[in-house]
Formats: sequence, C-alpha cells, structure tokens
Amino acid sequence: MRRLRVQGRVLRLSLVVLLGLSMASLFSLYERLRLNPSLQRRQRWSQLFMRQLSNALPFKVTVVGNLPQQPMLWVSNHVSWTDIPLLGMITPLAFLSKAEVRTWPVAGWLAHKAGTLFIRRGGGDSQLLRKQISQHLQQQCDLLIFPEGTTTDGRSLRTFHGRLLASAIDTGVPVQPVALRYLRNGEVDAIAPFIGDDDLLSHLLRLFSHERAEVEIHLLEPIASHDQERAVLALNAQQAVHRALYGQPPETMPQRRAKAA
Repeated sequence: MRRLRVQGRVLRLSLVVLLGLSMASLFSLYERLRLNPSLQRRQRWSQLFMRQLSNALPFKVTVVGNLPQQPMLWVSNHVSWTDIPLLGMITPLAFLSKAEVRTWPVAGWLAHKAGTLFIRRGGGDSQLLRKQISQHLQQQCDLLIFPEGTTTDGRSLRTFHGRLLASAIDTGVPVQPVALRYLRNGEVDAIAPFIGDDDLLSHLLRLFSHERAEVEIHLLEPIASHDQERAVLALNAQQAVHRALYGQPPETMPQRRAKAA
C-alpha cells in the first residue's frame, strides 16, 4: 500500500515537473523573441507552478491571516525547501535563496526567471546584496527572505539577521512576518525538516512514504520599517514569529540579540 502511495505521488510530481519544463521553454522562447515579460508577470507564472508543486506534496495547508495589500519584504522562519512552494503559492513572490537552489532542475530555472536572488554562503558581499534587494523592492514586487540564514527542525527559532532587513529600511517598505509550522498528529513534524546532510531526492521519498502532514502559515501583523534600526526591526519580526509559534519569547533574549544583529 505504501509503495503504491509513493508511486502515485511521484507520478503526480512528474507531471508538475513537465509543467515546469513547459514554462521554462516558454520563458526561453520569449527571450529569443525579445518579448521579455515583466517581473510581475513572471512571478504570477511562478505562483502557478508553486501552487501545482504544493498540491503534489503531501501536505494539508491552512493559511491564517490576511494577504498584504502593498508590496512588502516578507520574512519567515525556515524549516525546509518546501517552505518555498508553500509560501510561493499564496501570492506572487520572489525569494532570497541559497545559491545551490539555482542548480536544481526546473525549480532553479523558474526561480531565477521569477526574480529570485541567490546568495552564496560566506560570500561576504553584503553591500551588493543589500543593493540588489533594494532594487527589487523598488520595483513594487514582494520579496521573501529567511533571516535565520538556515533551516531548523521546527522546534526553535534562530536569530534573525538584521543585515538582511536593511533594504526594507532603505526603501521604506514594511516587513511582513510569517510563522510557518509543520505538524504531524498534532506534534511538531520530524519528517518535513530539510536539515543536516539531507539531499532533495531522499527527502522527497521520505515525505512521500508517509501520510499527509499539516502545515500552518500565519501571516502576522506587518511591521513598519520607516526610521527603524535594522537590529530592532529584525528583533521585532523575530519576536512576532516566536509568539505565533511558541508563545512569548524569554525576556532575556531581546536585548542581547538586538546588539548581535
């Protein structure tokens, strides 16, 4: 029974990959004809792909809260690569992602065409990245970043890095905090996290061999960035996500981490 379930899910995912390949071919055709679509249109196409990809994954998704009515810098806790399609299906989004994602078949290509900014670990060129994020936000397009800088097992929250939020202050764009939670049988899901030495194929097969998990996406109250210090802005976003996932953060955490960011 489990083998049939896995085969069915793999087949459905394969159809989504074919859709992605078709979209990638269309992008290439437009480029050859010099009919480059706007970033907003490319992001809408990317949202379509993300929605189909999310539907092929073994998750039941619940979205709590309201979509923002203006462009924002979205910030979310980070548990798995699946965060990207699950959030990308909600609204047209671009992402700040690790450079390795650019090499992923189909998904990496579409992410690039949808305006994803790729960052190399230890690249060190924070000013260039800040400029790229600012340019993106100035185009009135939403961008999502994972300010923890890495994935976690979903049981705790890492420090949000203030340098990644500096562009919101530069452009006056509000911050949209997002709290993402994976649950299985009412408990924190131990299967969904993509951490350590996980590879994409092994992680997919692990997901497909189990029953559907639940995913909660909480769109929290936006935070104004005008005249904020980046460390304070990052801390406010971190605390909002912490409250949504785990309750009130410890009183000793804010001051010490705000200085570190």
